[in-house]
Amino acid sequence: MAELNSLIEEQLFVCVGAIALLVVILLIIVMVQGSKLRKMRKRYELMMSGNGVEDLESLLLDLKLQLDSLEDGENQKKARFQAIEDRLRRVQAYTGIKRYNAFSEHGSDLSFSVALLNDEMDGIVLTGLHNRDSSYVYAKPIVKGESTYNLSPEEREAISIAKSSS
Repeated sequence: MAELNSLIEEQLFVCVGAIALLVVILLIIVMVQGSKLRKMRKRYELMMSGNGVEDLESLLLDLKLQLDSLEDGENQKKARFQAIEDRLRRVQAYTGIKRYNAFSEHGSDLSFSVALLNDEMDGIVLTGLHNRDSSYVYAKPIVKGESTYNLSPEEREAISIAKSSS
């Protein structure tokens, strides 16, 4: 037992020195971490000051609610934009005009055919026939580029001009 005590006495200085060195290293680490924590706390307090928010959790919840509100507004705008685009496709966008002399014996190119079509090639064709004594105007519906009524060559040409302008 005396030998064990003498061995421990010889090594005690080394053990105490190692433990003291370890304590000093741990103390330095604690001080560095404390310094970093103080800096982080100052940044946090600076960030939270002036917002009227007491803690980070309520700030994040407020930001989440604002983001949800913005997303809802964005979705409403997308739906409205899509509705406008859908309506715009049905608007009369393409026009074809053909002027001609309907009565070749006298007069000039005062007769006309006008085709007004949308993206689906739906619309109308208007024809005005003019001679010295009178004028006549006819309207015919157009669905998918065709009409249920007989079309004159000039009306077909006006439709073709309107289609080519798309």
